[in-house]
Amino acid sequence: MPIQILVPLHTYPDGNAEGIALHAAAVAQHLRGQVHALILGAEFPRVSSPFGNLVVDVPTMISETKAKCHARGNALAGALKSTAAAAGVSFRATELSCYPYSVGDVVADHGHYHDLILAGLRPDDETLRITAEAAIFGSGRPVLLVPESHPPHSLQQVTIAWDGSRVAARAVADAREFLRRASSVTVATVVDEKRLPESAVEERLIAYLASHGIQAEAAKLRSDGKAIAGRLQDFAREREAGLLVMGGFGHSRMRDFVLGGATRGILTDPKIPVLISH
Repeated sequence: MPIQILVPLHTYPDGNAEGIALHAAAVAQHLRGQVHALILGAEFPRVSSPFGNLVVDVPTMISETKAKCHARGNALAGALKSTAAAAGVSFRATELSCYPYSVGDVVADHGHYHDLILAGLRPDDETLRITAEAAIFGSGRPVLLVPESHPPHSLQQVTIAWDGSRVAARAVADAREFLRRASSVTVATVVDEKRLPESAVEERLIAYLASHGIQAEAAKLRSDGKAIAGRLQDFAREREAGLLVMGGFGHSRMRDFVLGGATRGILTDPKIPVLISH
């Protein structure tokens, strides 16, 4: 059965960039998957104050905003549809409207019925980050974060951020289709960032991967005082990796307060595609 890839397309307040279409088509082609675009229009509560409507024509403003969202959604879906067709990828789209505060929960719920969620991110768009965060901690599915301002990367080289934890193990399992198709896999362990469960966790993972026909090599890194998210991404880019695989640390009900440093850094400014699981 083809891998089902959910691609949320935001339309409010700014929306995704059309670069997400290139990422989605490239990933779907690589995995031989199918793309389901979820076009997220904006819904707003009714304003019942006559005085407020005299000062500002709120109903007209809402109507115009919803029309812009619809047009933006059509443009994004059109770009994704044509890009998918050129790549020989099956495409379908669903359009729905929801209140801005509930977008993350809507995406997480739809993610339950897909194998992978592909979420576009930009450093200047908080809405995209919040939605991706909700999908990571609420969907039960892996989320592939793609930097919309960068072109798609080759997915042949993969780096795994490994510390022997449960969430890292979950991410490796969720990345299996990417790992099977990779020409090179590197297991990267940061040795001075936190206490590891044992001294050779990367070697145990390499042996496990080999049992599944996936050849990998180990690399031990030092953070040298740098932010862990930046260090991992820098290393992956040095190895010309087009994908970083990592576990997402955080609590689903308090994630704004207890997000792990690497998770927070990746969500803020991804430089390459990152497959993250919780």
